[in-house]
Amino acid sequence: MPEFDTIVIGAGMSGTTAARLLTAAGQRVAVLEARDRVGGRMHTDRGAGFSVDLGASWIHGIEDSPLWELVRALNVPTIEFTVGSFQAGGRPIADFDGEARRLSAAESAQWVTDVAAADLAVEQEISRSSPGDTYLEVTERALDALERHRDAMDPERVDEIREFFRHRVEEQCGAWIGDLDAHGLDEDAIDGDEVVFPRGYDELPARIAAGLDVRLEHVVRRIVRSTEGVRVETDRGVFTAARAVVTVPLGVLKAGAIAFEPALPAEIADPIARLGMGVFNKIFLQFPERFWEEEVYAIRALGEPGEHWHSWYDVSAISGRPTLLTFAAGPFGKRVQTLTDDVISADAMAALRRLYGEDIPTPVARWITRWGQDPFSQGSYSHLANGSSHEDHDALAGPVDGMLHFAGEATWGAEPATVGGAYASGVRAAERVLGHAVDLDAFAAGILRSEA
Repeated sequence: MPEFDTIVIGAGMSGTTAARLLTAAGQRVAVLEARDRVGGRMHTDRGAGFSVDLGASWIHGIEDSPLWELVRALNVPTIEFTVGSFQAGGRPIADFDGEARRLSAAESAQWVTDVAAADLAVEQEISRSSPGDTYLEVTERALDALERHRDAMDPERVDEIREFFRHRVEEQCGAWIGDLDAHGLDEDAIDGDEVVFPRGYDELPARIAAGLDVRLEHVVRRIVRSTEGVRVETDRGVFTAARAVVTVPLGVLKAGAIAFEPALPAEIADPIARLGMGVFNKIFLQFPERFWEEEVYAIRALGEPGEHWHSWYDVSAISGRPTLLTFAAGPFGKRVQTLTDDVISADAMAALRRLYGEDIPTPVARWITRWGQDPFSQGSYSHLANGSSHEDHDALAGPVDGMLHFAGEATWGAEPATVGGAYASGVRAAERVLGHAVDLDAFAAGILRSEA
């Protein structure tokens, strides 16, 4: 007889959610986690006395969000911060042009209008696109049409929009714009405000996992299926169960870090091969004093000054100290993560000094991530690589032989690359194992009862 009813592999948001729901239903469940902590790509550094979210940071749109309902039910504090989805406007943003000159309010408003027109043109090109078209190709066709229009935009402005689109793709997907399918941003709508977490986002999986049988530092090497169930081989021993829920990141699956016997069927293996895993790294710089405008949410360098370090977000509200967050994603992110912290910080500061002058202060603290080099994620989050489709995300969930389920952001087609998608996929996995729907209000209430 197997030791467990279900083994969950991975203690991130999807894994802890599935494990708690199954445990609450009376199943014998073990969670095997390779890291020395719970949370996966939700990872908060509290070493400085405040929270720095090195992984996931935002809920991207709280309207009609089950994740937001969970946050409210658990009384987790949040701060509204609605620029994480890389909008051209919507909140006060300090825009700088190709000469590193601060745009006036009227010029920034015109910039937002121009991007909206370009976005509409791109949407029309996507609707006319053919299978195999990349986001780069549809974008270039749209921008070319704008330049040839009788009310054509200034060529320099078109180049700024081109650079903005490239950075938007890199930040949203962690991929080069030419590697993304033309429909790669279809799911990118944001409904309602966005929020961040002053106590740290990984509070959610930590509270969900409390009281579960979680085995940390257990690296899964092989999963064997047979008529008796599953055999999970780790670097610390072997575990058996009737079934398994695999929630490791797509990057780990693509790298073949876990062997499956028999091999995964094409219905699962092909989506793993087709979908992309992006690289998105964060650079937090904390300063002894604020040198940027009090009213701005973000700083944005348009054109040549923003070739690498394009956008900076004021996240001072979380720590109470002057702090800017910028990103290195896609090909640039892969290159940056091979450099030292000193080199990265110096390069980022050179870009800031071009905008605000040589006299701005030197950072007093910094936090720099390298998710692409993390062996237990091998990237940041999934994206729709050229040649893949929206259906690939949900197809990846399985099940296989009725005993092997997959969960995680990459398996949730309606909202991939988000914590909301990871949460929803964990719920779906538990429901498929149990054979019935679960009550999410009871799920949250159970967590609160266990903490009382």
